[in-house]
Amino acid sequence: MDVEYGPPTWGDWWIKHLEFTRKLDRAQALRLQHAPFLLTARDPQRPPADKWRTWLFMGGRGAGKTRAGAEWTRFAARFGGYARIALVGPTLGDVREVMIEGASGLRSIEPRSRERPYFNVSRRRLEWSNGAVAHVFSAEDPESLRGPQFDAAWCDEIGVWAKGETVWSNLQLGLRLGADPRCVVTTTPRPVPLVRKLVEGEAVLTKGGTRDNLGNLAPGFVESMEAAYSGTTLGRQELEGELVEDLAGALWLRSDIDQARIRQIPEKMDDVIVAIDPPASAHSGSDACGIIVAGKTQAAGFGERCFILADGTVQGEKPSDWAARALSLAKQAGASGIVAEANQGGEMVRTVLESVDCSMPIQLVHARLGKRARAAPVAALYARGKVSHFNALSALEDEMCRFGAEGFVGSPDRVDALVWAVTTLMLNKQGAPRIRAI
Repeated sequence: MDVEYGPPTWGDWWIKHLEFTRKLDRAQALRLQHAPFLLTARDPQRPPADKWRTWLFMGGRGAGKTRAGAEWTRFAARFGGYARIALVGPTLGDVREVMIEGASGLRSIEPRSRERPYFNVSRRRLEWSNGAVAHVFSAEDPESLRGPQFDAAWCDEIGVWAKGETVWSNLQLGLRLGADPRCVVTTTPRPVPLVRKLVEGEAVLTKGGTRDNLGNLAPGFVESMEAAYSGTTLGRQELEGELVEDLAGALWLRSDIDQARIRQIPEKMDDVIVAIDPPASAHSGSDACGIIVAGKTQAAGFGERCFILADGTVQGEKPSDWAARALSLAKQAGASGIVAEANQGGEMVRTVLESVDCSMPIQLVHARLGKRARAAPVAALYARGKVSHFNALSALEDEMCRFGAEGFVGSPDRVDALVWAVTTLMLNKQGAPRIRAI
């Protein structure tokens, strides 16, 4: 049973095929390779009928986002005339395990084994028998998107992309083939700049909640999650698929950060330092090491203000590597010295820094208050407009706006380094929080 699609324009052939399949009985429909999903898909899972370049399907956990993205991409590759496709996920592993091999991934949803696309691991590409190819990219490596060009793309979980805005910009510059290049985005909402940018006008938006997909989830899952999170901000975001700007209980507000953001650094700083929150052990090679570059000025037009210039936090690096990273940033910024928390490593932190030929002053500080108590005075400075971020520091800002909120877990390495930087530059003269140099 064949369907005539005509020119491969999204405004016509998807809708034309959808109308065709709805007229079939189930026995006839199952004989079509791609009819079952079209017949059962909910409206948010279907591409918008109007002309669009970017379709954003934002939904709760288990809302059917991955299935929608995979079906769209499969349809584009097999029947839409789209031959060069980009698959972009948070990591290369996420693309393979979720978007390609997952239960709702591109290989899994293909009902005919002989038509199942081949995943060429060495070349990081998914190949269909008709010649269409989907190339795999990680949001951790925006530079890999420089050069390649595409006529379609599927982007998954952009809310947790490590370098979201840079990755997105590079992808859009490469989405330039064919008569009608398209991009579908599937994500759980996160209040990060890239998601807000798409929601506020760049994309056509559809939304869905976890409960909407009840029939495809394990028995009791939704009820269990609602019992734990219903009525909370986290529940609104993760289950209902709502974009929540600020999490209840978090010390920082995105509005405060955005309002004070700057695009140009003052010409002269009174002081610049690098603050380090080392891993739990100075010898650790798995934990994150928070590294923040900050400066202070009392220049005209600014008053006394602190500027967060860079976030150099690294994950899973050897002590010599994170120390070298911190020293390099300090030299680039013309820092007067390095401040490092010594609660865990003690004098060993100084030894690690000196092992990479750090000749600038090193101040070791010891925290006597809890993390929240240390962070509260710094958050108050943000509320007063006394701290400005230079451009977007997405990973740092995400952690700041989750810190202290209900459900926050993990070590706030970036926040800890930020707190030491701002405290050293702005609060030490006031004696809060209490810091004892070792």
